[in-house]
Amino acid sequence: MIAPASGFDLDDAEQLIRGDHRGILRSAASGGAQVRAVATAVVEDVLAPITGLRPRAVVLVARRGGGAAAADVAAAALGPDLDVPVVGAAALPEWVGSLDLVVVLGDDAGDPALSGAVGEALRRGADTVVTVPAEGPVGAAAGTRALTVPPRVPVLIAHRFLHHLTVALAVLATARPERCARWLGTRDVAAGLTALADRLDGEALSDGPGREAFRNPAKALADAMLGHDVVFAGDDAVTTALARCASSDLLSTAGAAAAAAGLVDVLGAPPVAGRGGGPPGGPPVPRAPHHRAAPAPRRVFVFAAGGDEPAVRRRMAAVPDGELLLAAAGDRPYSDPDTDVGADSARVGPEPAGSLLASGAGTLIAQCAVLAVRWQTAAGYVAAASGAAEWGGLQGEPG
Repeated sequence: MIAPASGFDLDDAEQLIRGDHRGILRSAASGGAQVRAVATAVVEDVLAPITGLRPRAVVLVARRGGGAAAADVAAAALGPDLDVPVVGAAALPEWVGSLDLVVVLGDDAGDPALSGAVGEALRRGADTVVTVPAEGPVGAAAGTRALTVPPRVPVLIAHRFLHHLTVALAVLATARPERCARWLGTRDVAAGLTALADRLDGEALSDGPGREAFRNPAKALADAMLGHDVVFAGDDAVTTALARCASSDLLSTAGAAAAAAGLVDVLGAPPVAGRGGGPPGGPPVPRAPHHRAAPAPRRVFVFAAGGDEPAVRRRMAAVPDGELLLAAAGDRPYSDPDTDVGADSARVGPEPAGSLLASGAGTLIAQCAVLAVRWQTAAGYVAAASGAAEWGGLQGEPG
């Protein structure tokens, strides 16, 4: 159970900022900056050698963390819209050769498996892109032959999911320009990524510590998690990957354990006994004085894309206390709290035409990115509320 500290107030902005010693909230608000950094790399022609490339297959190599989650999301969201297979793998497949495009995603510059994958892909003549930090064995293996897009914005390691996802999107849009306009709303990859960065900046403003909880999606999410056993769930490959990433982020930043599962597994799970230990709605079962207390109520948060909302809501009818985590395609980047009185924090109105990623897979990627900023910020609030924000033992803090 995620237990809040006594007397904690999510609407006390000064308390939140003062208690965020590890910079969790600042790191979570840097999602737009991470995307904009990748756009800058595109402007610098880092990916120019793969422009218009027609690979036999695109292989996303990632072993763990945000890189693995980004590989899963990119393969599931963008793969079906391409005429070449997009394959996620923990190691370089034996069949990869000079006709293929390899993208290696990860956070550990000293990972021998990733450095081996980079070196082997280059040895076989495959076009290779690396998102891993430039120092260490991975950087040495990449040398000058691989295209490197290392993280440029200092954030918590747990928050680099957006960097890896954006690089994967940029690589695929550059290699297959005929899909670029469909995904980004423009044939200019950098301009499309900049529009996404603007949207994430707007989400960060909406989630900021100075905005009241009743209009703040991240604070509302954090408040709903406090006092419960948390389960993150997804209804398909994309949203289930998001659920796994959110669970990992919550543990890494707030020290709070949350399960991650597919919605079908949640629907098949037995109900959790109430505080009294009996069946839900029934009388409490007497317990011996030494008996362990009953578990906290379970709360399930289900990720969904905007277009899938009606179907997911119908399936969630059987989930007690289930909540939908949705970044609707019509979300506006930011609503001024002084003028947007009464707006729903999840749907704050239409966005100006042309400022969103186009449609289909592009919109799905945009929604994933918005939700990432939201849950990362919510984890920062959970850390502050539970006292974990004062612990200084987290690795990968922003510089």
